[in-house]
Amino acid sequence: MADKLQTEWAPRILSILRIVSALIFMAHGTSKIFNFPATERGAPEFMSQMWIGGWLEIIGGILLVLGLFTRPTAFILSGMMAVAYWQFHAPQSIYPLQNGGDAAILYCFIFLYFAFAGGGPWSLDELRKRDG
Repeated sequence: MADKLQTEWAPRILSILRIVSALIFMAHGTSKIFNFPATERGAPEFMSQMWIGGWLEIIGGILLVLGLFTRPTAFILSGMMAVAYWQFHAPQSIYPLQNGGDAAILYCFIFLYFAFAGGGPWSLDELRKRDG
């Protein structure tokens, strides 16, 4: 029973994890670029590292929600989150709970997982594979 449950649901849960994490990730980008949801930070300067990161969060998030080009998109976003952690969070403290970088670490490794596992059965990548 447990093997059948795992075989049937593990790929679906992969797709659900991809969709939910991408939607939450996308909100970071819309907050930076469109100030929605609103923050006190304000809009980043055009072509700054934060501006580019915001657009990567939005565009990459959309691609991951759709499950389109999941592996390369997730690989790029994983690297972006590694840079974000080491550049912005780690210098504040060695402890992620204190430096606010726990989300960056989680996104980094979740996206790294997607880079290897793909988007799961509920993805446009899977649909393209079946049609092609």
